[in-house]
Amino acid sequence: MRSILQHRPLRLVFIANTVSMVGSGMNMAAVIWYILQATHSEVALGTLIVLQTIPAMLIMPVSGVIIDREDRRRLLMALDAARAVVILIVAVLAIRHQAQLWQVYAMAMLVASGFWMFWPTINALIQELTPESQFVASNTFLLAAVQAGWLMAGAMVGFVYNHIGLGGVLLIDVSSYVASFLCYLAVRKGRVVVRPADGVVRPAGALARFFHELHEGIAYLRVRPQVVMLGVSFACFIGAMLAQGVVSAPLSDRILKAGAVGYGWLNAGWAIGAFASAFYAPVAIRALGKRRAVGFSFSLLALSLVLLPFSRWLAVAVALYALMGSGRGVGGVAINSSIMESVPPHFMGRVQNTFMFFGTALQLVLGFMVGLVSHRVGLLWGFVMIGSVYLLSGLAATWPVRAQAPLESVAGTTAD
Repeated sequence: MRSILQHRPLRLVFIANTVSMVGSGMNMAAVIWYILQATHSEVALGTLIVLQTIPAMLIMPVSGVIIDREDRRRLLMALDAARAVVILIVAVLAIRHQAQLWQVYAMAMLVASGFWMFWPTINALIQELTPESQFVASNTFLLAAVQAGWLMAGAMVGFVYNHIGLGGVLLIDVSSYVASFLCYLAVRKGRVVVRPADGVVRPAGALARFFHELHEGIAYLRVRPQVVMLGVSFACFIGAMLAQGVVSAPLSDRILKAGAVGYGWLNAGWAIGAFASAFYAPVAIRALGKRRAVGFSFSLLALSLVLLPFSRWLAVAVALYALMGSGRGVGGVAINSSIMESVPPHFMGRVQNTFMFFGTALQLVLGFMVGLVSHRVGLLWGFVMIGSVYLLSGLAATWPVRAQAPLESVAGTTAD
């Protein structure tokens, strides 16, 4: 694993993600807490999830082709710059006590749209920069970078929110995007685009070429049921993980009676578990195999979620969040590495965006339903709903599927 850090571009990518995730984690936690304080309703948090999802679903069919066609490093820089500008506008309004709830919702929508394009792009860039035999190592370090950022964010936001408010937290996020932009700027110089190995001739015309490339991605998945089941698992994982934001703040506020500080501790517990898993994830994945590692880890997440509403003490809840973060770490590394090993680089953007699209659609439904059920029926059932989706993700990853021979007629593909 040390050899991964000898690659300067990968080092810079990991640093960029650590820094940006500090800001993003604080932003997300502060926005959720701000909305909960303003509305006192889990339905409002579910509405936030829905609003973050709709624009993302609209851009995903286009963005997958763009990720495979353009320089991924430059795309990341553009996404960082655009999100920094949007957040800065709302930060200034919040500091001047002029921010309104609809403006916070609008900011969350735009930032989420960038998020859904960011993750397929960063995974595609890491696949591009990583030697083929070291995907587990590079995904482990990416996890460590992301969760180190979340760890610092989780530890900070609950303690600083009451002092600097939403505006101060958003300014920290803006500065993290600036630092991330500079790291990506130093990754390399010049434009680099991943091309199909066989040099297939593309149709003339931008629109015809777009639909041709979109169809290529669909045709690739049609003959790869094992990759499709990984995609089902990935989509369930993404939908469940993001829906947790609907129930975490109410857990701290209503069951644990710990307020914003307790919410900070819960985020910190998750991040500590995920960060610690970076040290043993490769060993666990080698011992269990990638698919079984996903099944075991997400089953652990499901069990922990069902137990959380019964944790009447903050320390117990934080320990369960740490256990969940550990499961997310091992399972996330295993599933990302499996996808990188299975999908050719020039298909990575389109294939990932297909999985992300269905994960986003699930988030759209699950986030709203969890908020509605938690508010009207009980918080316990919101946790049960999310845990059930994690369990489904683990089952999809381990479901036996007969491998099929690669279809040579799919333009631009290489043998798996």
